[in-house]
Amino acid sequence: MTPVELSRTVLRAVRRAVDAGELDVDVPARVGVAPPGPGGCGDYATGVALQLARPAGQPPYRVAQVLRAHLAAADGIADVVLTGPGFLNISLHRTAPADLVAEVLRRGTRHGFADADANASTAAGGTLQLRCAPDPRALVVADATARILRSQGVAVRVGCTSPPASEWSTVLGVHLDADTDAGAHSRPVEEIRPVPAPGDVLALGRDAGRWALLHPAAHDRPRTGGEHLVQRESNPLFRVRYAHARSRALARNAADLGFVPEPGPVDDAHGIHALLADHPRILAAATAHRAPDRLARHLVAVADAALPFLPTVLPRGGEKPSAAHRARLALAEAAGTVLAGGLTLLGIDAPDHL
Repeated sequence: MTPVELSRTVLRAVRRAVDAGELDVDVPARVGVAPPGPGGCGDYATGVALQLARPAGQPPYRVAQVLRAHLAAADGIADVVLTGPGFLNISLHRTAPADLVAEVLRRGTRHGFADADANASTAAGGTLQLRCAPDPRALVVADATARILRSQGVAVRVGCTSPPASEWSTVLGVHLDADTDAGAHSRPVEEIRPVPAPGDVLALGRDAGRWALLHPAAHDRPRTGGEHLVQRESNPLFRVRYAHARSRALARNAADLGFVPEPGPVDDAHGIHALLADHPRILAAATAHRAPDRLARHLVAVADAALPFLPTVLPRGGEKPSAAHRARLALAEAAGTVLAGGLTLLGIDAPDHL
């Protein structure tokens, strides 16, 4: 269950409580869910009970108790725990590994994205406006943040306090909206203010330049040296792109051998399943915190788990392709798919050949 799907599940719980006469409130247009904060537990938490307490005329904890009963009965939810004044902490049922891989392959590079219905309901809340200074790092962080927000169904526009140098947009692939005044239904402007980058990041080119600016957290000063261009394992960007390219090469090699991916049990998967399952949560966290660096670090983790696994995919010697090989190929393709989708959200190319 993705964060967007969970948000809709929480809304349905509110609607059922209203229909049952347990709460006398207007059902909100949307509900936010996010990873639990300090003192929380489970996979996600929501403060919807605090939001509804005043209009319901009840204490937040009582509203949370009402909603907990409806949420606990919903498909895909394993447990709901109340903490603090009325936070609902939600644990999800774990998807079987083969089903998870099948879902990733079905969704493709849009794994973890919001669906069309969620896009429409979120857009109804107005257009979010991001604004940054005419600084290369601020521009790239704002651009990547907007890409991730749009993947989660958030309507967003990006503007700059003054026109940036044209080469920054051209070389780094930054898109700015011509007019960030989206009308009366816009949300307040959010400022994007990362620590500026030293040196000439343009010398790195688009892909390495964007990675250099996005991989560190916004409060950290990035390195903009040639280390981002070297083709070896010490370079995280190289590992991510190499893992993706290797997964694509394996698909081509498997086709030559006459077999195709088929999700199934995989022994010694190097933790890849858990990372694939965590991808929607990472996108939700990057959205909530306006932090594309979280996605960049997640891609490094996926690549580092995939690289030692990939050599086990194809048959060796006189082996014939078996169900185990097909299952390993499916997992490799799923990992490569997540890497390609994540790099695209960061505005970085994911080449099939490297």
